[in-house]
Amino acid sequence: MRTVIALMVGLALAAGSAQAADAVRVGSKLDAESGLLGSMIFQVLQANGIPVENKIQLGPTKIVRSALLAGEIDVYPEYTGNGAFFFNMDKDPAWKSAGAGYEKVRQLDREKNNIVWLKPAPANNTWAIAVRGDVAAPNGLKTMEDFSKWVGSGGKAKIAASAEFVESPAALPSFQITYGFALLPEQILVLAGGDTAATIRAAAEGTSGVNTAMVYGTDGAISALGLVVMEDTKGAQMVYEPAPTVRASVLDAHPKIREALEPVFASLDAETLRGLNARISVEGQDIAQVATSYLTSKGFLK
Repeated sequence: MRTVIALMVGLALAAGSAQAADAVRVGSKLDAESGLLGSMIFQVLQANGIPVENKIQLGPTKIVRSALLAGEIDVYPEYTGNGAFFFNMDKDPAWKSAGAGYEKVRQLDREKNNIVWLKPAPANNTWAIAVRGDVAAPNGLKTMEDFSKWVGSGGKAKIAASAEFVESPAALPSFQITYGFALLPEQILVLAGGDTAATIRAAAEGTSGVNTAMVYGTDGAISALGLVVMEDTKGAQMVYEPAPTVRASVLDAHPKIREALEPVFASLDAETLRGLNARISVEGQDIAQVATSYLTSKGFLK
């Protein structure tokens, strides 16, 4: 009898180990948006009958990317523009085009690492400039070209930004060169650190006359605090669109991953992501619950 029981226990443990080994390990970076996207991936795969293991908010980019390459996780949301740094090609102009950047990172990662990039969300989480709504509306400010003309004609812009944004050739200087405007030192308020929450708040509250802020394109506080993002029509910045990145062997084993995730990411434009991020960063809602609510409202979860 003991032999039979031992055999049954052994078989159960072996089955459990096999199930754990077969589970798709879903990771993400630490920030709220990455956690939100990771939660969406986890919940959608689970709803489609794919066994999953939660590795969400695992660590910063280097940790999560290394875990994917090492086979320690199987899928996580990454941003297309980071391919410029993964492959030491940050001078390539392809990264400033959504389509070209995606194609480049998709091909490189498949050829070199056997990593598949599924189609990205149409939301660019890159550096941007946002203006208070009560300033943007009467001056007709919607694009960086509008902003440049406004500044050039004497518009009283004053921007809150980090030292990195002001000094990095890829940030404010790139905007100024691309669109042909220049902000005077008295039109720039440099805040310690690189926290866009602080720059957005400074613009919303009019701190020291600030009416413009350095932001990331999908920051949750942008809409919540009434700022308008100036569209980068000439591509001054790299494009950072989020996409599921998955190990090819895992996708081969679970081909349903592609058809399950791509419609979800296609639904996440910048305005939608800002609203979802605001529920987390401004209203303090739980990341997983925000993901569930959105996926259910769109019919991705029953």
